[in-house]
Amino acid sequence: MKTAVRYYTRSGNTQKLAEAVAAALSVEALDVNIPLSEKVDVLFLGCSYYAFDVDEAVKNFILENKDKIGKIVCFGTSAMMKSMKKPVGKVAQSVGVELAAEEFHCRGKFGALHKSRPDANDLKSAAQFAKTLVSQ
Repeated sequence: MKTAVRYYTRSGNTQKLAEAVAAALSVEALDVNIPLSEKVDVLFLGCSYYAFDVDEAVKNFILENKDKIGKIVCFGTSAMMKSMKKPVGKVAQSVGVELAAEEFHCRGKFGALHKSRPDANDLKSAAQFAKTLVSQ
């Protein structure tokens, strides 16, 4: 199974998760500004909520790479929201890309909130999540 990891982050929280996921899959975690070079079966896509939506860079990545994505698996961090699936799914559905039911989410540091997150346990859990999904 061919996999790739892409992420968008403003604070560095989601990048930490992306690196843990990528290490577990033996691939490189790259920013969404770097397009897919080949078709992948599963794209692990990391992002967070900003003003109750995902950043335009995430949406543009999906649109520009739609023909190279088999299925998207969301992962990410946020201070308050618990899922990235709704905004990512909306874009994915509009271009016919499948969105996995499974998702990994944890709290991320935001100002005074969740100062130590994502922590070592979050990173370990994200890596295990990715390993489990690709072994199915």
